[in-house]
Amino acid sequence: MAGYNRIILVGNLTRDPDFKQLESGQGVCKFNVASNRQFKNKQTGAMVQEVCFVDVDVWGPQAESCKQYLQKGRPVLVEGRLKLDSWKEASGTQRSKHSIVAEKVVFLGSGSSNSNDTNAVEDGDELPAMKTAKKASGSVSFKDEPPFGDDLPF
Repeated sequence: MAGYNRIILVGNLTRDPDFKQLESGQGVCKFNVASNRQFKNKQTGAMVQEVCFVDVDVWGPQAESCKQYLQKGRPVLVEGRLKLDSWKEASGTQRSKHSIVAEKVVFLGSGSSNSNDTNAVEDGDELPAMKTAKKASGSVSFKDEPPFGDDLPF
């Protein structure tokens, strides 16, 4: 059976990235992303904040860029695949966790709270395109544009 393993996550780094150079010369950068979800509890009517913490591994040249430009609090978009790690503790307990192996990391903003950068995505904030659309019209509306030019080969 064929499978499809793809994840896209937007969130903020919870700690500074940890970069290591392996004996093979390959670099790996590890960091943790917190992604928030806010929703209204239908039974109580209260707003509920749910946080998901995910470990991310970035390999190769992107790992070096992450080491250089990322720090705690910085918003990022991570695209990659889920990976399940399993291990046995010294006590004999079997443990496992999911993490993301990133294929693409997009730096979304400066991460500093003093920044006037409109591309920064802070906790509970809207995506930059939504902010721009709201500023222009007072409500959210997106301009529908074709994804390709007219010079398509088919």
